[in-house]
Amino acid sequence: MKKYKIDKENCLGCGGCTIICPEGIVLGEDGKAQITNQEELERAGGESVCPYGAIVLDEKLSSD
Repeated sequence: MKKYKIDKENCLGCGGCTIICPEGIVLGEDGKAQITNQEELERAGGESVCPYGAIVLDEKLSSD
C-alpha cells in the first residue's frame, strides 16, 4: 500500500485537499493538512489531491 506524508513547507493551508478528500485529510491546529486516513487518500488520488505538491509519497513507509 502506498503511504503519503505532508510536505509542510509546500502546504499553504488552502484546504483544497479537505474538499477533495474529507475522509482522508483535515487541517490541523497549525493550519496545515494532516492525513487521517491513508486508504481514503489513495482512493481520492494521492499526490494529485494537492495542486501545490504538498502531498508526497513516503517511499520509506510504502509497500507493494
